[in-house]
Amino acid sequence: MSDATTTDLYEVTMAMSYLREGMTAPATFSLFVRDLPPGRGFLIAAGLESALDHLSGFRVGPEDVDAFARALHRPPRDLEPLDGLAFTGRVRAVPEGRVVLAGEPLLEVTAPLPQAQLVETYLLNLLSHQTAVASKAARCVLAAAGHPVVDFSLRRTHGPQAGFQAARLGALAGFAATSNVAAATALGIPAVGTMAHSYVEAFASEDEAFRAFARCHPGPVTLLVDTYDTEDGVRAAAHVLHDLDRGPGCAVRLDSGDLGDLAARTRTILDGAGLPDVRIVASGGLDEYSLDALVRSGAPIDTYAVGTRVGVSADAPYLDSAYKMVEYDGRPVMKLSSAKVTAPGPKQVFRRPGCADVIALADERPPADGVALLETVMENGRRTGGRPTLDECRARCAADLGALPSAARRIRAPVAPRATTSQRLDALTTRVRHGIEEQLAPHRSVPT
Repeated sequence: MSDATTTDLYEVTMAMSYLREGMTAPATFSLFVRDLPPGRGFLIAAGLESALDHLSGFRVGPEDVDAFARALHRPPRDLEPLDGLAFTGRVRAVPEGRVVLAGEPLLEVTAPLPQAQLVETYLLNLLSHQTAVASKAARCVLAAAGHPVVDFSLRRTHGPQAGFQAARLGALAGFAATSNVAAATALGIPAVGTMAHSYVEAFASEDEAFRAFARCHPGPVTLLVDTYDTEDGVRAAAHVLHDLDRGPGCAVRLDSGDLGDLAARTRTILDGAGLPDVRIVASGGLDEYSLDALVRSGAPIDTYAVGTRVGVSADAPYLDSAYKMVEYDGRPVMKLSSAKVTAPGPKQVFRRPGCADVIALADERPPADGVALLETVMENGRRTGGRPTLDECRARCAADLGALPSAARRIRAPVAPRATTSQRLDALTTRVRHGIEEQLAPHRSVPT
């Protein structure tokens, strides 16, 4: 089976019905986040490259048809119309690393209706998860205020693939390194690592453990000092590093306790031992909130290692994302359900200074001070350009974060900018709404 079967069953049932009814005209679907999670002033668009990889290789084969048939308890011949279906559509999207706001399309797909329908679940999964994690990582970079942040999330992410994505998304957001060897190797990200408490416990003393570790690794080393008593551990590390003349480039890691107070005590011990160049790394349940508090307190921490809470975006683990049809066969469509109204027609987002964004129709001209966010990234099922580098995505992210209003950048109680809609989009929305209501009117007058 291929990834085509990684979908919700109702995508298959709808696609089959569309094919039976001959409904294969182009449909446009818009993927967006209805509202930002609490405590978020922005989102960072991510997951597009994974989505394009999926669409480029999307093809329903005989084994997929058999899987669909088994799921539906029907003979495979009933599902044969799906055999050979591949994605041949167009994609317009916000490049990875850009700031996006509530209601703004991250991606729009235009393809024959059965194709556009079948890819919904996979696209939502990719973009929702990666955008959530990238946004969390970007907030950590803001909170660290210039101090390096590194990714330690792999061991508790929701699967190895999610761990790989977390390492990539951290780097996109501005992280300095990752502990994930596979991600570091594949993506060209610096790899970092220290030791576990079990390593120290395996030796008769911290002094022996630190010396053995330093003998094995001739370059700069980072020694974990809080297995027993943290201050005693720092003194042992200082003694070993001083004795071996291994100060510059080396570090000690604090992984528990009152990190601000312990960092101050650690700095005093290291400086007193003549090791002012030995850095302090802090880890242990950190996220942007704890980073912000530590930085504001003036804690002498040089590098922050973040893990679980960032890799799973613990305080906002999901996005209220949607993938909704906005046009079929040239006819604009919309949803009128309470609290889930959608706007009709393919769209464009124009970024104006201060993120005073305007959501408009796709064929509108930009305002004088506006720049279009959505770019055409796929035509006829194939990429229209090369794959952007991680450095390019990181640069986009840094530039957009720097241009955000200060209220949106706040770690606590941020205020998210709100996009407005263009007059043409408002007029189309009103017209389509009225048309739907006129169609519904006769049914509403039928007595029950």
